[in-house]
Amino acid sequence: MGIEIIFKITAIGLLTAILGQILKQMGKDEISTITTVAGFVVVIIMVLNLISDLYSTFQTIFNL
Repeated sequence: MGIEIIFKITAIGLLTAILGQILKQMGKDEISTITTVAGFVVVIIMVLNLISDLYSTFQTIFNL
């Protein structure tokens, strides 16, 4: 679970940025904004899952 999560987040960011630029060039600014927000939400959910796993690990280690 080490570096592959960084690669996943980077890939989502790049795809969102590229898709956003393509949509802006086509004149679909609203859809571009929605796409950017959707990519951001996906990354936030991934990070929150990682934080949850970290919290569970701390609970297990310190017997809380």
